[in-house]
Amino acid sequence: MPPHLLTWMLALLPMLAMLVPLASHASGAAQPATTRHLQANAATQAGATRNPLQAPFASDSIWNMPIGSGAQYVHARLPAVPGNESWAMMPQLDEEIIVLEPDAPMTPVRLSDAAWSGKDRCEPTGGFLLEVPMPADFVIPNSKGNNSAAFLAPDGRTLLQAQPLTRCRAGGVATALVQFKPVDLYGDGRHGAHGGSGLSAIGGSLRLGELRPGGPPPRHALKLDLYGKDVFYQCQNQANCFRWPAYKADSGAVGRYGIGHGNINSNPLRKNPPPFAMRMGALLAIPAKQDLATLGLETKVGQMLAWTLQNYGAYVVDDAGGPSVAISAEKGPRGSFRQQFRQDWGFDFEQRVRNNTPWMRDMQRLIQALHVVDNNSPATIGGGGTPLQPLAAPLQEPATNTHRASEASSAASHETRPAADAQPEKN
Repeated sequence: MPPHLLTWMLALLPMLAMLVPLASHASGAAQPATTRHLQANAATQAGATRNPLQAPFASDSIWNMPIGSGAQYVHARLPAVPGNESWAMMPQLDEEIIVLEPDAPMTPVRLSDAAWSGKDRCEPTGGFLLEVPMPADFVIPNSKGNNSAAFLAPDGRTLLQAQPLTRCRAGGVATALVQFKPVDLYGDGRHGAHGGSGLSAIGGSLRLGELRPGGPPPRHALKLDLYGKDVFYQCQNQANCFRWPAYKADSGAVGRYGIGHGNINSNPLRKNPPPFAMRMGALLAIPAKQDLATLGLETKVGQMLAWTLQNYGAYVVDDAGGPSVAISAEKGPRGSFRQQFRQDWGFDFEQRVRNNTPWMRDMQRLIQALHVVDNNSPATIGGGGTPLQPLAAPLQEPATNTHRASEASSAASHETRPAADAQPEKN
């Protein structure tokens, strides 16, 4: 082959490499969502690359930052039986609507004041809130669930969030009570559509492809809803009802948080451990010195969750509103974590105390082992010191697409209503 021809062919290789994924997209060819998630997860763990759709936000985001060697632990004193009720959920799922389809049809979201009153959320009761990309066939039935929702805007990097999202008919209008300010997929990811704290509807979520047999444990912080009446500090004013990174507490926190009979975190005079630590927004973790083998866990999935809770912890993002411990997880057009868990492990994620199953007993052990990382702060995320795990790989930001960016700006340009208080669905 003539040298000049070889040189010309080599010069074309980068261009051909760019065309391959475009051709695959244009033809409609795509890997199954689960395969994509697993590949992205493996690449992240290897430290080479990170898929922002599967593992969003900056490496030092609260969701991605490991617990540090400087963490100062205060026992959370969480009860094994929430509310001392045998029918309490242990655990429950707080399903988050996660739609990362920026090329989907733009769908209007209109105001519904049904909220958590039990009224029908399907029909709008007010005007236009925002516009989001949503597949036409994706339906979110009426319920009393939290339905915190996050959508990827047409620019491929802006996250639009609302709560509680409902869409009862394919191709129809969606409803919500409140929208939240846009968040950058490549930023700190703190703010979002959990009305009880103002924290993210996607950061910290258990995602499709995570917590699977034979796979690694989740390598990010999780999110918990706890029974505030039962376990929170009995705050005397609104400012003392929450702690960083939460932006707020429920509007009725004063007079509701910590008032449960026998709540050990309700006595402001108690010194050891101090009750003030256990507030909305608290980062909970199993102390690093705890030998996980001594917890007596009976299930493999319980062991995986224990590793995550020790190395990354979980943020309290909402009041459960009733006796339960709820964990936030993905539900969207590509599937639901609930269904994946059932298919993988052969039993339901959600259990009641009275079921007395190995998974329920493992959750009780994990919950009782949790401590508040009391020195978690903007300067010492996870408690500071040396992280217990390597930091997540940096995200590679895409080049700006000005046309798509203007579309995202238009979609998010409407006035943000005050954040709503939220309760997960009662069972």
